[in-house]
Amino acid sequence: MDHYSFLRQFADSWMLLVLFFFFVGVVFWVFRPGSSKTYRDTADIPFRHEDKPATDKTDKEART
Repeated sequence: MDHYSFLRQFADSWMLLVLFFFFVGVVFWVFRPGSSKTYRDTADIPFRHEDKPATDKTDKEART
C-alpha cells in the first residue's frame, strides 16, 4: 500500500471520527451551563463605554 492510499483511508475513516467527536466536544463546551456569564461579558465589550468614549492615552500625551 502506498503512502497516499494509506493517508486517504485514514482520513476517510478514523480522522473523520476524531474530528466529529472534537466538534461535539466543542459544542458541549460552548453550551455548558456555567459558560453563559463568560459569553455575556464578551458580547458586551462593544458597549462598555457607551456613555463616555474611551480615551486614547497616546492622544492625551500628544496634547501636553
